[in-house]
Amino acid sequence: MNGGETALAHAMRVVVPVLVGVAFLAVWEAIVHFGEVRPFVLPAPSAIWASLTLNFGSLMASLWVTLRVTLMAFLLAAAGGIGLAILFSQSRRIEMALFPYAVALQVTPVVAIAPLILIWVGYDRIELAVLILAWIVAFFPILSNTTLGLRSADHNLRDLFRLYGASRWQILTELQLPSALPYILAGMKISGGLALIGAVVAEFVAGSGTGTGLAWRIVEAGYRLDIPRMFAALFLLSGLGIAIFFSLTWLEHLLLRRWHESAVRREF
Repeated sequence: MNGGETALAHAMRVVVPVLVGVAFLAVWEAIVHFGEVRPFVLPAPSAIWASLTLNFGSLMASLWVTLRVTLMAFLLAAAGGIGLAILFSQSRRIEMALFPYAVALQVTPVVAIAPLILIWVGYDRIELAVLILAWIVAFFPILSNTTLGLRSADHNLRDLFRLYGASRWQILTELQLPSALPYILAGMKISGGLALIGAVVAEFVAGSGTGTGLAWRIVEAGYRLDIPRMFAALFLLSGLGIAIFFSLTWLEHLLLRRWHESAVRREF
């Protein structure tokens, strides 16, 4: 494939989704307009845009709150998940002792433990409670993927390292962690979206009028039957989730593009 064909392929990857989105919005606008659908049932895209423009300040402030909690939860989950996975890879006994509790934490619905977290943390510290709940949701994918990646390092290479007298630290840093990097990045891509979902669910559960995230704006708009504003907040949440996913995809490509098959064979 020559340079011109590559540039055309790249352009098509951007243009086609945009055209599909524009066509979808046009059909949506036409259905609402010609079908005379009431705004509190399904607002038109033009009404949603007008509401977004009108409430831009408050919605962007709420978006920042949700983004801040999501990023903090994701970073804590990444640090805790990778650190604990490294500990698991160095001690099978520690893994057997602690891993079941990590699984139990993952399979417990966040809406079931949210009231307890709110009581323990206090209703005057809603953002901290939301952060804890979002971290709980985002933690396990990184832990499980990293643990699998560290244990998937080539045993022949591990034996070769030992044959040349490498220490456990050298085996970890020069063999296991590089081999586990694709697994870690895959877990991070999952965890990034789950951190946002966890933050939103936690805001819904904790929503008592003190929350200022986008989830509370959705609840507030629903109470007031301001459906265009609700859709505007939903679109901002979707855009935030897409931005997180593509940011982590770009990071994955940046770190793997020179050596891993999943990135080397991918055309950008």
